[in-house]
Amino acid sequence: MSYLGRFNHNPHPEHWTAVKHLLHYLKDTSHYKLVYSKSDDSELFQTYSDASYSGCKQTSRSTGRYATVMCGAAIGWSSKYQPFVTLSSTEAKYVVAVEAGKEIKWIRNILTEFGYPPSYSSTLFIDNKSGIDVSKNPEHHGWMKHLDLCLYWLRDAVQESLISPVYVPTQQNIADLFTKAVQPQVIQFAVPKLGLRP
Repeated sequence: MSYLGRFNHNPHPEHWTAVKHLLHYLKDTSHYKLVYSKSDDSELFQTYSDASYSGCKQTSRSTGRYATVMCGAAIGWSSKYQPFVTLSSTEAKYVVAVEAGKEIKWIRNILTEFGYPPSYSSTLFIDNKSGIDVSKNPEHHGWMKHLDLCLYWLRDAVQESLISPVYVPTQQNIADLFTKAVQPQVIQFAVPKLGLRP
């Protein structure tokens, strides 16, 4: 839906075909809802982040997305067109990891206000090992020096043990669902993990 929104000013017949396909999908899945349940996980919540590097053919910009799951269902998610062109998939995935990290920080603050302060670092699943390396020690990655300093916030959060970046294979990254057309097996894996049930 967000991708099709980019063509509102000048749609072509193939966009209309895609809109009809989307409307059929929404009609067929309108009975799905988020179902929360008691969880035995030691962590209160987990966050997954991903990016489709250079996904836009016109601008070469990436789309970043993340999803936060708590009690077996999503409590927060985002899929946004990145505001600048990233120079590598590592950079694209690191930029969205920063956004996901800010969401984690916000959730930790809310939980603390509710009287449930997290006593451990919150897991951020990333499907790019280089992105994880940059979040832990960016000094060794000279090709990331051009990034705005505000993007190094994640490094500080990792060093303070607020966030723990962990590698997850792409096939198990539920955030993969949010930016591009994916294979049916990705949908079959991610939808239940996001707590969507009929």
